[in-house]
Amino acid sequence: MKKFLIVGLGNIGADYVNTRHNIGFKIVDYIASQENTSFETVRLGALAKFSVKGRQILLLKPNTFMNLSGKAVAYWMEKENIPLENLLIITDDLNLSFGTIRIKPKGSDGGHNGLKSIQQTLGGSVYPRFRFGISDAFKKGQQVDYVLGEWSEEEKTALKERYEVSAEIVKTFALSGIEIAMTSFNGK
Repeated sequence: MKKFLIVGLGNIGADYVNTRHNIGFKIVDYIASQENTSFETVRLGALAKFSVKGRQILLLKPNTFMNLSGKAVAYWMEKENIPLENLLIITDDLNLSFGTIRIKPKGSDGGHNGLKSIQQTLGGSVYPRFRFGISDAFKKGQQVDYVLGEWSEEEKTALKERYEVSAEIVKTFALSGIEIAMTSFNGK
């Protein structure tokens, strides 16, 4: 059975639960709930598993804080013998408008500390990623407060549909590959 590691990036702790920076955690939480599976605390994170059409999907929420995410990713890739092409990192992106999706097979860290850590640990920037737009609707000097701030009421309402699309992206990635996922969902 082919295995896939889907990593939702976020920060642990009650203060961060509903922040924009934790969209990766929220997406994998949503997928786990839809697949009737739950997370268990494991080394360097929380892990949930489910299968779809002969593929085993492991959902990971690193508990290392964002800037050390690479440590958890590398550990679980090695432990579960998951090849790089079967890894998908879900992260927030300030450079995309709210809810916009961008799936890519490689790319820069874009100043994102979680992606920087993963890039350093994996020794390069060639790994699949799923960026979820949180927009850049903040005043100069307010980036940290914005990213670590909670969603607006309007955004909260729109997130339900975005979670459903995100779950479809993960399944498409596992069943059909990154190219089909990109063609089907980028910009939507």
